[in-house]
Amino acid sequence: MQPLTGLERISNILQRKPVDRIGVFEHFWNDTYKKWQDDGFIQPGELYEDHFNYDLQLFWPFNLVADLDFIPQTIEETEETILQRDGNGALLRRHKLHDSTPEHIDFLVKDREGWEKYVKPLLVPDRRRINFEGYRLAKRQAAEAHRFFAWSGINVFESMHPMCGHEYMLMGMALDPGWVKDMADTYSRLTIALQEILFAEEGYPDGIWYYEDMGYKLHPFMSPAMYREIIQPAHQRTIAWAHSHHLPVIMHSCGYVEPLVPGMMQAGIDCLQVIEVKAGMDLLRLYQTYGDRLSFMGGIDVRVLYNNDTREIDAELEAKIPLVKGHYGYVLHSDHSIPSNVHHDVYQYFIQKGLTLGSYNNH
Repeated sequence: MQPLTGLERISNILQRKPVDRIGVFEHFWNDTYKKWQDDGFIQPGELYEDHFNYDLQLFWPFNLVADLDFIPQTIEETEETILQRDGNGALLRRHKLHDSTPEHIDFLVKDREGWEKYVKPLLVPDRRRINFEGYRLAKRQAAEAHRFFAWSGINVFESMHPMCGHEYMLMGMALDPGWVKDMADTYSRLTIALQEILFAEEGYPDGIWYYEDMGYKLHPFMSPAMYREIIQPAHQRTIAWAHSHHLPVIMHSCGYVEPLVPGMMQAGIDCLQVIEVKAGMDLLRLYQTYGDRLSFMGGIDVRVLYNNDTREIDAELEAKIPLVKGHYGYVLHSDHSIPSNVHHDVYQYFIQKGLTLGSYNNH
């Protein structure tokens, strides 16, 4: 087979149609870019997509914070952290020196009453929520490089917890599921309304990428039954809308979400990403169970890169790539973002080794 463009390759992979090689894409922590730039490997402003010749490019154009006019209030600041209240009424502590998940301190919304009083009335499809210019630029960059371009953003689970916190959201699933279903319904409809506005003016992407971290170590945040009752209807709505416009859907989820995968497939996802090994996810098991019906991206333990030892990388890739490429439905990606302690040349080796193993032209 002749070499495909990134757009052709990812389009085929998401349908598990023959390709010349597996796809390649990656996420990085912000300080990795700075480190590699300081070391002279990446030029200021250079895209990872161009530097590593990725098949895929994303852009996140939406702002779903409740109060667009709220100016974040700094409550406390140290050399290492900053504690702020945001436009969702959430009080979050973030690290200033490195990327990390913010610490949940307090929330204005803790139940149905707070939701209906403080947040729900503000979640309207305001044009100020959309970064038209950024989307336009990224879409053009991807088109010029013949990459697959995906709108990216959060789905309903990732929309709710920054506003009310995991604890209150999960208690609500158990004690007042109707409240959480209403939140999921509201965010899903808002997302579709904003997509309709953006795509009507700037054109459709090649696909949709939803971030939806529904698990932690060895467990999902909810049972499969709770997923089906509370979250799946909103997923079905957003994915069905995408499919009605011929847009395949990639869904990212950190953590252990294997018990939720059947429901996610029923909701219509075309590809599961990121398949986090240290949380208990197993790429080979998922492939053996669902590989004829679902594409995969990720599942390569990022920790094998930490020691910058190519032998560890070889062992991980050789154990997985020859198998998971079998249905033409795999994209090379670590199971988490690449940190700054990974050497640039070692990451390049990771890509080259993976693509060599993932070629179909030598068979």
